[in-house]
Amino acid sequence: MQSAKGKKAVMIIASNNFRDEELLKPKEVLEKNGVSVTVSSSSLKESTGMLGAKVKPDILLTGIRVADYDAIIFVGGSGANEYWDDPTAHKIANDANNAKKIVGAICIAPVTLAKSGLLKNKKATTYSSTVQDIKSGGANYTGADVERDGNIITASGPAAAQKFGETIVKALSQ
Repeated sequence: MQSAKGKKAVMIIASNNFRDEELLKPKEVLEKNGVSVTVSSSSLKESTGMLGAKVKPDILLTGIRVADYDAIIFVGGSGANEYWDDPTAHKIANDANNAKKIVGAICIAPVTLAKSGLLKNKKATTYSSTVQDIKSGGANYTGADVERDGNIITASGPAAAQKFGETIVKALSQ
């Protein structure tokens, strides 16, 4: 694997009920490969994951400057639906995509990308409960654990978290 050293990623978590391993696994993979990771949320208060992990975000969602990052990653978990209809999240996703940055989303978070128009005619995957939501956004649902279409990387859920992180590293290294 080529190096992703010196690259920067921002991982966006729900203010509550993000999915622990969907943040922690990819974050570990990214950091092991030299990627500097910033955690963002809609609140700077400590967020609790569905399995109890406690994370204090580094920056607010509204403070994300897309130009500062090589990858923008939306983390899943039941709380991730707070960004589905969030204009700020949609703008961040679209700005990152337009700048040819890596845009990632795991579990139910691909719905945010679908609702922002990013998955139209793109191969994508998502958690089983949100397949219809991404199809409604024009995605070509594949059912894969991890799906990459250009600079957009989606993953199905906690079991795919490690592979999701590895796919992002690979994309950042190209």
